[in-house]
Amino acid sequence: MLTRVFKSGNSLAVRIPKELGFVDSAQDIEVERVGNTLVLRRVAQETIGDLTEILAAFPPSFMAGGREFHEEQERDWSGLGGAGADKAQG
Repeated sequence: MLTRVFKSGNSLAVRIPKELGFVDSAQDIEVERVGNTLVLRRVAQETIGDLTEILAAFPPSFMAGGREFHEEQERDWSGLGGAGADKAQG
């Protein structure tokens, strides 16, 4: 199949024929150049449903000793200005 590269704003664009489409419209894809070839890949979007798999990737020894305790310290917000300074004042 042949298609054309065209200018779209300051970028180059290419129309992908419907028969070759592999993503829904407005989905992020990753573009990589490998030699003279452009490779397009779907960007995997993690959801809360993926949480079990993500947590399973941590080894059993991860945080086995717990977390270190740090005493909470008062912060100086005076040099920031804006909303953060208002909260620190009141």
